[in-house]
Amino acid sequence: MGINTDQLQRSLCALETALALYERATATQSANEQEVFRMAIIKGFELAQEISFKLIKRRLRDFGYTSRRLEATPVKELLRLAAQHSLLSLAEVERWFSYRDNRNSTAHDYGEAFVQQTLCLLPNFIRDAHALAERLHTGSLLTGEEE
Repeated sequence: MGINTDQLQRSLCALETALALYERATATQSANEQEVFRMAIIKGFELAQEISFKLIKRRLRDFGYTSRRLEATPVKELLRLAAQHSLLSLAEVERWFSYRDNRNSTAHDYGEAFVQQTLCLLPNFIRDAHALAERLHTGSLLTGEEE
């Protein structure tokens, strides 16, 4: 059974746009404009993750988990459950762990080093989030060769 992933797709589109504008701004525009785009990237990255986790929880309910249990489940355990039920591959889960660790750093560090680390993660994150959105939308599961 598929679920509506429109909100995640919109957030990923906005994140991709912010990233493209940031890359253009670094070469041609003022530091203030760069900062605006940098903030949009960080917030877009955070939002896309939170939407992804919400959708994973919604899909895991199809496997018998209660909303109450899922709300009490830490994110990394939620990702492990997603792999256990073939929503994510083990390699994807490892990358999602990195995305989550990076996202948790945002509360403490919005400096240039943090932004550069986030920028390095973004291509894989965007690809992984699109793949997750597609899987959740179509209701498909990974097969052995996809893992």
